Amino acid sequence: MGSSLMAASLCLQAHAAGQSTVTVKSTRDPVDKSYRKMIKGMERFDRERAFAPNATLRFQLLPRLPSVDMRGITLRIAGDTVSVPVEIDANNYFVLPRNAQALQQDAAVLASRKTASMTWRARIETPGLPPGTRRLGDLRLECRVGKEAGLVSNSSPLFGWISDALNTPEGVCTSPDGNYLFFAERPIFAVTLRAGERVETLPFNMLYAGGEQTPDMLPFCDCQVLLDRTYYVPLWDASWPDDTLVEFEYMVDAPNEAAP
Repeated sequence: MGSSLMAASLCLQAHAAGQSTVTVKSTRDPVDKSYRKMIKGMERFDRERAFAPNATLRFQLLPRLPSVDMRGITLRIAGDTVSVPVEIDANNYFVLPRNAQALQQDAAVLASRKTASMTWRARIETPGLPPGTRRLGDLRLECRVGKEAGLVSNSSPLFGWISDALNTPEGVCTSPDGNYLFFAERPIFAVTLRAGERVETLPFNMLYAGGEQTPDMLPFCDCQVLLDRTYYVPLWDASWPDDTLVEFEYMVDAPNEAAP
């Protein structure tokens, strides 16, 4: 409605000035995900497969607000004249199809929920890992792809580690000051790194989004409703090889692991 009124106003002003009528296209929500950027993230995945040579790439939608219903979400790629449905599974994972027309039109990727109610992540997983683990190389590439794809939701200046200098894949994913937030499957007690005989449990300040969130900061954090599932890992520390296992101690069992 606001875009239509603006277009009408501009047309009237042009007519009054004796100028040609101009048409103003409606603008998209500036926080909708850019199809071009997400394709660039996929291209980065292809270029940097050395981090995770056997892994697959998917994207995932996660809730930011306790009120958002994550069931039955639909997803589409929307350009000026193109609309492409995107298949999304029950856990809100999806693979983004390539479409030349959508790429040319600088299309947006739209979900059937308010944009600010969800966060988006790349999900890169090597098959065959032990249950309750991730692989550090997968997470390193996940960070690069996620930043390249522009998936991280709005952030506040209160987060000192997000600055112009750091807000790039290289700045965020290769610096101890550029921690990229990951989400576990369930609430966590602890996260441990294991590479051969070397074992290290991550300190508290690498869990729960650093343990420093205040009510004023939470609305600007992807972790808003998933705080007890968040963790950082030392992506920048080359002394931990890509095959390092990231092991999770969960607060609750998975549904199919619960005792009768």
